[in-house]
Amino acid sequence: GKKKKGEKKEKKKKGKKKGGKGGKEAGGDEEEGFKMVPSMFIPGIEEASSNYEDIWKHRDETDNFQQKYDAELIKELKRGEVESEIRVQVDDLMRQELKNLKAALQKDMGKKGGKGSAKKKGGKKKDKKGGKKGKKDKDLTPDRTIESLYEELVKEGILVQYPKVKISDYMGEYSYLGTTLRQANIEPMPSLSDVRRVITEYGVLPMGSQTVHETAPHVKSILIAGPHGTGKRMLVNAICSELGANLIDLTAENICGRYPGKAGLTMLLHLVMKVGKLLQPTVIYIGNAEKTFIKKVPKNDMSDPKRLKKELPKIIKKMAPEDRILFVGTSLTPWDADVKGLCSCYQKIVLIPRPDYASRYLLFKELILRSGGRLAPTLDLSSLAKISDGYTPGHIITAVKHVLTERRVQQLHRKPLTALEFVTPLARIDPIYKEEEEQFKKWYSKTPLGKKRAKLKAEEEEGDGGGKGKSAKGGKKIGKGKKKG
Repeated sequence: GKKKKGEKKEKKKKGKKKGGKGGKEAGGDEEEGFKMVPSMFIPGIEEASSNYEDIWKHRDETDNFQQKYDAELIKELKRGEVESEIRVQVDDLMRQELKNLKAALQKDMGKKGGKGSAKKKGGKKKDKKGGKKGKKDKDLTPDRTIESLYEELVKEGILVQYPKVKISDYMGEYSYLGTTLRQANIEPMPSLSDVRRVITEYGVLPMGSQTVHETAPHVKSILIAGPHGTGKRMLVNAICSELGANLIDLTAENICGRYPGKAGLTMLLHLVMKVGKLLQPTVIYIGNAEKTFIKKVPKNDMSDPKRLKKELPKIIKKMAPEDRILFVGTSLTPWDADVKGLCSCYQKIVLIPRPDYASRYLLFKELILRSGGRLAPTLDLSSLAKISDGYTPGHIITAVKHVLTERRVQQLHRKPLTALEFVTPLARIDPIYKEEEEQFKKWYSKTPLGKKRAKLKAEEEEGDGGGKGKSAKGGKKIGKGKKKG
């Protein structure tokens, strides 16, 4: 009977050990999901929450309909301020008193402070010598006012005006098919709504507040790439309009012939950065950004596109979190540039695709209404959005302007709009073909973020097929073992 009990205990222990190993193996096979970086704003939110819990949660405000001030609360706040001010004054008085006591003590002891003072002087000299380590950039215009520098940039056409555009004017619908496509192992292209959201998060919100800009992840530069007519320049104008920022245009064609030579380029960049830092926020725009890092300069291009190639990455690297300056580049053919150089210069890359069905439907609807048109039953917007696949927002705007002339708007009460009227102007425009879209996708897959996505996708596919592969390999090993025996 004792032997049986001992055997049962041993079996239980073995079972536990096996279970433990299995649990570890199961835990090891499970892939860790995407972990968000801890937010810098959580301490502030927690402080505000605790402040609400301590002061406002249990406060009865039923008799305070007019929301008058609470004298006791103000006294508590001001008491701390007054206390800190008085403490500084008291500390100064105490230091002076201590100094007087030390002087009196030295006199009584008959000590001379010569050696001590000599040491102090020597220490000061060392400090001065040691303090010349951190060199700042030399100010090339120390005697000039910021107004004169600003005026010079305006006269030279470097600091330019821009049309007032809201970020909400960049119309686009949410991608409703995104989840369905992912379930079918198809990576969906971002919608225009996603593009607007990303530009708001990286371009508008951090630049709008000094506190947020210093606390949130520092985005120094954004590259907006996409086919012709997708609204790249409109997004740059929208960022400037929402921020009330200065727009500095450093496009190769715009600075061609201005500030010639190496010394001239140094002066130009000094003026741009000095004005940009003193009159924040500032957006520095570089059109055709791929030309800065182009692999081979065309013979007929006389704008010296590679002029900023060496200096631009250096300037962006030197920018500190307190500098509310944003570099925004736009590109029509990003594959012409060296991918490594382009990606090292621009932190965030936003790829604008051709609009999907939902975005095209919304664009036609809103643009017709804004142009004075009416949505009559004869106007089949669904069919119009379907047949306009491949056309960009710019193409749709051109078609709507062509149809809804002043004369046509006046005739709407007698002759309602039809979808057929928009077909002719659209047919005269070349759409974005699949080949061009595939070229953008192929280029994006070579960027750092594109490579990360491809790696994650490969890991997911390996994880899905890992169980089957392991079982098959195990079966083969068993078979080989039998043959050997």
